[in-house]
Parts: sequence; structure tokens; C-alpha cells
Amino acid sequence: MESGTGKIIAAFLAGAAAGASLGLLLAPDKGEETRQKLKETFDELGEKAQEAYKKAQDAYEKLTQQQQTEKKKA
Repeated sequence: MESGTGKIIAAFLAGAAAGASLGLLLAPDKGEETRQKLKETFDELGEKAQEAYKKAQDAYEKLTQQQQTEKKKA
């Protein structure tokens, strides 16, 4: 994966996690409810991160294959 794309995805996910955490921590819920919400939020973020990584990896592989095909034609 191109390093710029990886950095963008990592920055986005870090920002989303920080925002979600602060939002939940500042919410007026009981401790147990807040912990459960945090767990659910991080589980969802983990799933989204895996999906984003897979999409980026697939796009990279597709681009690499296209470049190899173009080189063979040249």
C-alpha cells in the first residue's frame, strides 16, 4: 500500500476514535453504560478499519496489476 494512503487512513481512524471516546466520556451516563458504549464504538471502528484496509489493499493490488499489464504491452 502506498504510504500516503496508509497515513490518511490511520489519521482518519485515530480522529474518529478520539472523537467518539471524548463524546462518550463527556456524556452523562453511568460508568457501566459508558464502558459498554465505548466497547461497541471501538468494535465498530475496528470493523470499519478492517474494511478500509481491505479496500485500500484491493485498490493497490488492482493498480499494481494494471501497471504490470501496461508494461507487458509496451
